[in-house]
Amino acid sequence: MQKFLHKLKIIFTEPAIRNRVLFVLGALVIFRMLAAIPIPGIDVAVLEQFFSNNQFLGLLNIFSGGGLANLSIVMLGVGPFITASIIMQLLTVMSSKLKSLYTEEGEAGRAKFTQYSRMLTLPLAILQGFGFLTLLKSQGVLSGLSSFEFVVNVILIVAGSMLLMWIGEMVTEYGVGNGVSIIIFAGIVASLPATASQLFFSYDGSQLPMYVGFTMVAIGIIYAVVVMTEAERPVPVTYAKQSRGGSTYGSSSSYLPMRLNQAGVIPIIFALSILLFPQMVLNILSAVVEKPWVNQANEIITNFLNNQWAYGGIYFVLVFLFTFFYTAVTFDPDAVSKNLQRSGGFIPGIRPGAHTSEYLGGLVTRLTLVGATFLGFVAVLPVGMQIATGVTALAIGGTAVLIVVSVVLDLIRRLDAQVSMREY
Repeated sequence: MQKFLHKLKIIFTEPAIRNRVLFVLGALVIFRMLAAIPIPGIDVAVLEQFFSNNQFLGLLNIFSGGGLANLSIVMLGVGPFITASIIMQLLTVMSSKLKSLYTEEGEAGRAKFTQYSRMLTLPLAILQGFGFLTLLKSQGVLSGLSSFEFVVNVILIVAGSMLLMWIGEMVTEYGVGNGVSIIIFAGIVASLPATASQLFFSYDGSQLPMYVGFTMVAIGIIYAVVVMTEAERPVPVTYAKQSRGGSTYGSSSSYLPMRLNQAGVIPIIFALSILLFPQMVLNILSAVVEKPWVNQANEIITNFLNNQWAYGGIYFVLVFLFTFFYTAVTFDPDAVSKNLQRSGGFIPGIRPGAHTSEYLGGLVTRLTLVGATFLGFVAVLPVGMQIATGVTALAIGGTAVLIVVSVVLDLIRRLDAQVSMREY
């Protein structure tokens, strides 16, 4: 406890860390103010009916940071940027040039890669904004809009999405943590008071055992996510004696931390984006063109999402595969092996070079297998509970818990790193 209070004191007394924390808080205040500004022409009664018990829109609301529920000017949230990032990550598998840009060219290469993602975000935001507003207009949520007013609304929400992307980038650079994840986190946390009040006013004493069971499962999930996220496999590394500038430095020992779940919450976001994208496209097409095959395809996708067994199975597989995919993109055993060899380091009992790369590759595969299985299981556990209880909001709540816990852990880790750096 004393150590925690000491670190807390450093956070609020050290100007550099305090300014970063205040920057994040200021950015979140601006985001929540933007999320409270609705676009013109909304029929509130129809909007509430349209959103009631709609899991698809509930999941979209998570990615919008809570801005979709009241059709604010940031209703698209960081969704277009996330979609652009997923497309760029997938392209690294097909393009060796993009892969080398992301993995081998250092900070300059990653900055250029991120710039490509930003450029792709704009057309995706225009497409999603136009399609989604067309869908809402066809459902009567937006009424009495002329063509000019409709175009103005599209421009507003596209500009809001780009502004939110920029705020996220600024939080990443000048604040603490990943800005996009923090925006999603803020949207989820902002909805907690409304959810809590709804549960309080609809409380039924006969359902007390179910409430207690849900609470215990939620605590268990949070504990398991914390343990699995923090778990790591230390790989011992020994550095041989080196001579520099006429001085000889003795050998030293260290370790290479290999996390059990190196991908964090990214696989969850990727998997949900892939699951939601087909229905979003088909909903847009059904509102724009009147073709029998569009309605049939939309009905098939809707039935699939309503079939919890099929939805849960595909969700698990996507989370599992994306965990392996993202880990393979972000962790390169060959690069780690070369860096160790250049610095005179080696893993005891393993020859430097190709043997070290092979050893690290096998190790990260085994670790990722455990982490991916756990992450997939936790992701579909709320879906299983929904099958058992019939409460629709549980699947959304489970995803929200995973995102919130992962973002909080990442923030704590980064703040701890900042404090340790200032102490040294």
